[in-house]
This record gives sequence, C-alpha cells and structure tokens, in this order.
Amino acid sequence: MRRRDFLKLQVAAALSIGTAALGLPSWLSAGVSPDIAVVKGNPAAATRAAVELLGGMSTFVKPGQKVIIKPNMSFTADIASATNTHPEVVRELLIMCMEAGAGTVRVLDHAFQTGMQPLELSGILAACNSVMRGVCHNLTHERHYHETRLDGAQEMKTNAVMTDVLEADVLIAAPVAKTNTSTGVSLSLKGQMGLILDRSVMHWRYDLDTAIVDLSFKLKPALAVIDASRVLSANGPYGPGKVLTPGEIIASADPVAADAMAVASYEWYGRRIQPRQVAHIAQAHARGLGRMDIEKMNVRRLSL
Repeated sequence: MRRRDFLKLQVAAALSIGTAALGLPSWLSAGVSPDIAVVKGNPAAATRAAVELLGGMSTFVKPGQKVIIKPNMSFTADIASATNTHPEVVRELLIMCMEAGAGTVRVLDHAFQTGMQPLELSGILAACNSVMRGVCHNLTHERHYHETRLDGAQEMKTNAVMTDVLEADVLIAAPVAKTNTSTGVSLSLKGQMGLILDRSVMHWRYDLDTAIVDLSFKLKPALAVIDASRVLSANGPYGPGKVLTPGEIIASADPVAADAMAVASYEWYGRRIQPRQVAHIAQAHARGLGRMDIEKMNVRRLSL
C-alpha cells in the first residue's frame, strides 16, 4: 500500500471512530466536507489529512491546471524559528497537486533578500527538489511582475503582481502561523504580499490592513493551508521569539476562515485574542471576502 493511500485510510478510520464514540451525527463521516479542517500530527501527514477532509486536492486542482503554492520562505532561518513554512508541508502540497494532475506547479515567494539562501536555509528548496527540481523560486526582479489593476480595491488600486500568479489557475496559500508587528498576525491574507513587487507602498501610502484586503480580492487563494506545527507567537515576523508547538495544520477553502481559526486557536503576544481584533480579518469579513464567524461554521478536528 502506498503511503498516501494509507493516510487516506487513517483519516477515514479516525473519522468513523471519532464520530461514533462522541455520538456525533453520521453526516460528519459521510463525505460532507467541513468549512475548516484542523488536524494534529506530523506536518506532512496532517497536511494531507486536512486537505482530504476538505474533499481532497482534486477538489481544488483539476488536470492540466497551472498551480501556485505560496509559502513563507523569505527568512534566512531554520525550521525551529517558525519564521518560514515547514518544508514538509510544502512538499506534501506539491505532491498532492501532482497527484491531482496539475499541469505545472510552482512554489513562489518574494523574499526579503535576493538569491537562494532563504529558500535553502528554510529547507523548502531541498524539500521541493526531492519531488521535482526547478519548481521553487525566489522572484525579486521586476521582470517577473506585471502592473495590475486590483478590482474591488478601496485604496490600493494597482500593484505589480507576479506574472506566474496572474497566469495561474489555482493559488494555494501555505503560510506559517506567526505574529507581525504591523498587523498583529501574518497568515493567509497577509502572506499574499509576497506575490507583489512593491510591498513598502502598502505601509506608507495606504492603510496596511485595507491594502491587504484590496490585494486579497485579486489574489484570493482557492485553498489555505496554515502551518501551525510551530507558531511564532511573539516578535514576528523575523524572530527570534516565543515559539509554540501545537503540531497542527488548519485548512479551508475560505482563507478568511482559516486565518480566523488560527487567531482563535493560539496565544498571540502571551494572550488570547479574537479574529475581530485583527483589522484585516475583520475588514475582509465585512467586505464579503470570507467569514470570520467560525463559531457558526462546521469545523472538523482530527488527531493522527
């Protein structure tokens, strides 16, 4: 039995046992996809299980499509620092996209420095190369970007977006869960800033939280997979700071819901906060980009 088939059986068995033992309704194990999946386990297995709970990668990626995976891989730091997405999360997403028949898959970020060092030290380059070489890139030169109108924007009407992203059929957000001194947290929505050329303008010309939502209307992930195997709960995004180890993966077809779930699940700066307290999440909900009212949503949890 192949590893991925074994993991699918694990997910199915765990759901069956869990719903029966807890006396939950049968539809929870009858193929009804939740709004949000939260899986505890090693990063690769939990990533696969979370996506399987949402219906599998074939729900999001169709044969022949162009797919972009956007992790955090901007910092020259190791896995323990929790400043970059865990490489096994990225690797598993890459494998699942290929299994779904994607025509091309590229793993992209606009790192804070040129060259390959951030990708190498994060471990993501090696993880991707172990599956297929040439898919992982740090795009910092303006030739990789195209000035683009951001329809639906309130403040930031245009910015230069990665051409590969504009040409893609599917965008998958794969951020690590961490704090940010400017926005409180950095998760799926804020992570899309790594797909544009000029991030600085979002800080000094516009209200940053409004600009994040403006950008998200153009760059809205079809799937958000938040790496909470480690959570940088203070002194983000660079670190070093306090690192929590929930060992979880949060996934949703709604990036606002995924972000809201991450905010509500862990401590940030030593205390608990609510999604409505994060300005760009609250604004994204108010502007109809997604939902932050996770208490009204179908959340499915699983421990592997």
